[in-house]
Amino acid sequence: MLKVNGVTKTYKGKNTPAVVDLDFEVKPGEIFGFLGPNGAGKTTTIKMIVGLLLPDAGSIEVADVDVIREPLAAKRLIGYVPDEPSLYERLTGAEFLNFVADAHQLSKSVRQERIAEFLHTFGLEHAANDLISSYSHGMQQKLALTAALMHNPPLFILDEPMVGLDPRSSSFFKDLLRSHCDEGNAVFFSTHILEVAERICDRVGIISHGKLIACGPVEEIVKAGRTLEEVFLALTVGDGDGED
Repeated sequence: MLKVNGVTKTYKGKNTPAVVDLDFEVKPGEIFGFLGPNGAGKTTTIKMIVGLLLPDAGSIEVADVDVIREPLAAKRLIGYVPDEPSLYERLTGAEFLNFVADAHQLSKSVRQERIAEFLHTFGLEHAANDLISSYSHGMQQKLALTAALMHNPPLFILDEPMVGLDPRSSSFFKDLLRSHCDEGNAVFFSTHILEVAERICDRVGIISHGKLIACGPVEEIVKAGRTLEEVFLALTVGDGDGED
């Protein structure tokens, strides 16, 4: 579903690459957790996958579509939620969701069904006709998740998706990710909540200083009674001083 091969990225004016020769694959049907301390290269990697940054070297494919050569086709296959969603605050929640539905050419019946379903699930029905500028951070996060889910993309790319979610919405969202993968789709998400990653991920990758230092099934990485948090801290000791 997602193939990242030999990807390297160095920002202008920087001597040290943000990401170095990154290689990994996310298979259909799995939830893949992308873990690392601040400054490890997680957000840089995500921005390259979704087409917001171009890699200096390497290739990225989503469902066999090259993200660099066919950016629009690749974007149609992705539902993306950044860690800080940027929404059109002068629109109402309903107007924004209909705008997103127009962009994905969803039929009237499909959009009505999905908008109603997600607004109800995330508890936003009462605020659908309010301006987004009046939404709390948590409400904006829920709206951003709804927008990313509406076209039922084969691949979800999520950067800290649980931030701002209440327990009920968080539980529903985790169930939704699993059911989405059970249909043959895939989820790639970054999180600092290692307990969540250990509980719901099929595989995880740990990045440090732009390099993938561990990748595999959770049960293989977590051995001898250790938790994912303990393994993560042992592998990334001394990290976490920069930005992604």
